[in-house]
Amino acid sequence: MNEQATKPPLIPVNAIIFVGFPILALLTVPAWGVYHGYSMSQWLWAVVFLYLNGMSITGGFHRLWAHNTYKAHWSVRLWFALWGAGALQNSILVWASDHRRHHRHVDDVDEDPYSAQRGLWFSHMGWMLREYETNTEDFSNVRELQRDEIVKWQHKIYVAITKYMNLGVPMILGYLLGDVIGTVLVVGLLRLVLNHQVTFLINSLAHFWGSRPYTEDNSARDNGFLAFLTYGEGYHNYHHIFQTDYRNGIRWYQWDPTKWMIAALARLRLTWDLKKVPDFRIQRTLLDMQFKRAQDIADEQTEPTLKEILEREYQLFTDSINQWKQLQSERYERKREQLGGAIEEQRQQLQERWEQARLVSSIKELDYAMRAQRKRLDALIEQWAPRPATS
Repeated sequence: MNEQATKPPLIPVNAIIFVGFPILALLTVPAWGVYHGYSMSQWLWAVVFLYLNGMSITGGFHRLWAHNTYKAHWSVRLWFALWGAGALQNSILVWASDHRRHHRHVDDVDEDPYSAQRGLWFSHMGWMLREYETNTEDFSNVRELQRDEIVKWQHKIYVAITKYMNLGVPMILGYLLGDVIGTVLVVGLLRLVLNHQVTFLINSLAHFWGSRPYTEDNSARDNGFLAFLTYGEGYHNYHHIFQTDYRNGIRWYQWDPTKWMIAALARLRLTWDLKKVPDFRIQRTLLDMQFKRAQDIADEQTEPTLKEILEREYQLFTDSINQWKQLQSERYERKREQLGGAIEEQRQQLQERWEQARLVSSIKELDYAMRAQRKRLDALIEQWAPRPATS
């Protein structure tokens, strides 16, 4: 990208929102606290609003609209549209379009709207403050969203909705709590500033700090601490390679309240078609990365032992992949036969169940074998990795 002699002009409204509002919060929130004080109810409502806004972005703007990882009832979509507007991060249409370009061109300084390669500040907030060419609106990548009535409605009157959600609702709440000014400051202003900063961490810090167990082809990292702050979005390395999965934290113990919310709504039949990446494919991706790292270590070794071990392990890996493909092909054929055949006799039904059980058992055995191989590779890398020099 050609360096410009001067920076693009500032966007005044964005500068006020993303720079002015934090300064205003820093000055006014403590001042009102000293002068008048805040009640516990005001702080609790601020946390409630923080999560309503944040999870409408993560569950709605991000996983529902930007990535189509599941489908949702119109009432859920309307809820996300309203509270997501309260997060003041632009309309669904603009947000999803920018995010899809980010995934398609991640780390490209000319195409990625908030490329981490342009620095931590730029990817965190700087990209929104000036009229950069990468901010030019282009809705060609969100054409299906332009046919969504709720998305169209929210985009059309976005400014009115966000004013009401950020000022009107806190004022009504403040009237009920007996302190309009304090509630607007804490539930309105401070909550908004915090929501912005924690959300922006995914665009910035999650591309600089953390691990890359799934891919090193981009700068995205997995970071459990950031996941805690961002309603489960911190498993960013996983997300950038498996963006169609409705989960970011795929393990039961990983903090991902957005995933739990979507799954809970599915039990109520308000969400459906939740997309999940097969576990075997995840294990395969993790093993691919381990083989690459082990190979890098082997290339630095003078003795052939490690290379020979890796060759044997990789042959086992290849055999597992081929066996998995064969099992998936069998599974597909069995399902096709079930859908296309006439009513089967009881004996044939029992045979079908046995076949399905055999396939499932075989796939589970393969999954176990892949996990065991990952542990062996971990041990190899630990054993053969060069040790840092000691003084």
